[in-house]
Order: sequence, then C-alpha cells, then structure tokens
Amino acid sequence: MDDSFWAFAALVIFLALVWYVKAPAKVGKTLDDRAARIRDEIEEARELKEEAKQQLAEYQRRCQEAEQEAKDIVAAAKREAALLLEDANRKNEEYVVRRTAMAETKIAQAESDAVAEVRASAVDIAISAAAKVLADRNSGSEAGRFIDESIGEVRKRLN
Repeated sequence: MDDSFWAFAALVIFLALVWYVKAPAKVGKTLDDRAARIRDEIEEARELKEEAKQQLAEYQRRCQEAEQEAKDIVAAAKREAALLLEDANRKNEEYVVRRTAMAETKIAQAESDAVAEVRASAVDIAISAAAKVLADRNSGSEAGRFIDESIGEVRKRLN
C-alpha cells in the first residue's frame, strides 16, 4: 500500500461523495441557469439596441423636420420683410407725391394771390391815375360828379 493506492482510494471516495451529493446535476443546473441568464441578457441587449436604433431614427427625423421648419420660418420672415420694405417704399413715394402736390398747390395759390394783389394794385394805381388825369382836365363842379362815376365804372370793370 503505497501512496498511489491511497491517492487512488481518496479519488474514488471523492468521486463517490461527489456522486452522492449530486454535484454534476447541480453543476449542470447552475451552468444551464447561467446560460439561460446570459441568453436573456443577450436578448434584452438586442431589444435595447433595436429600441436605440428606433429612437435614433426618430431623433434624426425630428431633427430634419426642425431644420425644415426653421428654413420655412426664415423664408417666411424674409418674404414678410421684403413686403414690409416694399410697402414702406410705396408709402414713402406716395407721401412724397402728396407733399409735392400740396407744395405745388400752395405755390399755385400763392401765385394766384400775388397776381390778384398785383391786379388790385394795378387797378388802384390806374384809378388814382385816371382820377388825377380827369381831375386835371375837368376842374368844374359838374366834372367832380363825372369823375366819381368814371372811377366807379373803372373799378367795376377792372375787378
């Protein structure tokens, strides 16, 4: 009985003990449970990956929609600004035309008033000149009445 025999006997006892406590079944069950848990984790990881892909696609779609909406808003703002500028230019031109017309009207009125004033002055000067000429020609009592009638008639005709 040498050491090899005792090593062999210990091995046989050890194997019998392992078989008695059903260690291979427990080890197999533990390995099967672990394999099932790993499969579940892999499946869950696949599902999370698919969900992440879907969320990424949704994010990219929303990003493109937001960019397009921003471009539309900028284009609308540019159109509105162009319309406002065009409207302001049109109103400015209308204002200038109105002010020019008002100025021309005022100038025409002032011209008309000046012409009327000059005419009135000319009439007064003509009447006084005619009165002086007639007074110098007719120096009698009857002449005064004639002069007054002539002056009145000249005033009627010139005004």
